[in-house]
Amino acid sequence: MPIQAAGLGNAIMDALVRIDDDSILHEFGLTRGQMHPVDDDRWQAVHQRVSDLGVEVHSGGSCANTMQTMGLLGADVLYCGQIGDDAQGAAYSRAMTANIGKHHLVVHPSLKTGKCLSLISARDGERTMLTDLGAAVHLPSIGGFAVAIEEARLLHLTGYLFLGGPVREAAFEAVQVAVRAGVPISLDVADPFVARTIKNDLLALFRDHVDIAFLNREEAELVTGRPPEDALIELSEIVDTVVVKLGAQGSLVRRKGKTTRIPVYPTTVADTTGAGDSYAGAFLYGWLQGWTPAQCGDLGSRVAALTVGQVGAVVRDQAGLHNARMLVGGAT
Repeated sequence: MPIQAAGLGNAIMDALVRIDDDSILHEFGLTRGQMHPVDDDRWQAVHQRVSDLGVEVHSGGSCANTMQTMGLLGADVLYCGQIGDDAQGAAYSRAMTANIGKHHLVVHPSLKTGKCLSLISARDGERTMLTDLGAAVHLPSIGGFAVAIEEARLLHLTGYLFLGGPVREAAFEAVQVAVRAGVPISLDVADPFVARTIKNDLLALFRDHVDIAFLNREEAELVTGRPPEDALIELSEIVDTVVVKLGAQGSLVRRKGKTTRIPVYPTTVADTTGAGDSYAGAFLYGWLQGWTPAQCGDLGSRVAALTVGQVGAVVRDQAGLHNARMLVGGAT
């Protein structure tokens, strides 16, 4: 039976740690709330500095978080990425199997599994990330995953894929497979660093191939040079459905000339890591069910609140996910 959604992303193990203040960020010259590409030596140096603060390890990567959210809500999904032949890669594979039942992970024989250290502010849950992509960006081709894309109802990608390395070509290969098969494509910009670095590539993808676009406030401003509401309207002229996430101010969804404002659901903030990813996963789950933009956004907001209320990007509260789905869409 064909899957509902196929996702291609950078397979990254998340190491999460709460910090009391920003002194460690200043010590290592890190910009608060941003993703910093680093090599293994720098990653290990910062990790060693915080190792006595209680580091939690979870499977991660923006696309993987989104696909796992969709799967945990009940969608039939398949995720493709590359891991290393190491303990972290084996743990990543086990986590993906547990959450979505199957995967299309490729194992590189010599490179290490990618990893992301998230420094989470105890004050407001804001995360500052150091990412060593490792094997993730060296995926040379989608290989047999092309068949899954051709048979799916949706292909989901993130902007990280297009930053460089062999995986960039694999991502464009996936896009072409989807286009030839008539499969809609969703793209989450995923980080302001991406919007700042490959703005023109993103605009070309939006214009030529993307059917559903996810951006946060800063990403929308960087890509268009306009405030969020104006950016939403501008992007909706080239993309069928545009979502701009506004953090504590909720989100905006625009489709067919109509803008819908989605509220947030109150929660005690523990960690903002993956909130946007889980929002996208829940939104896309609703889209697969044929829900209205308002319903899709409402489920996204509810699931994002569950994510923010815990440490880690993939919601572990199964009852909470079930209740959110039932409140928005009933028994679908």
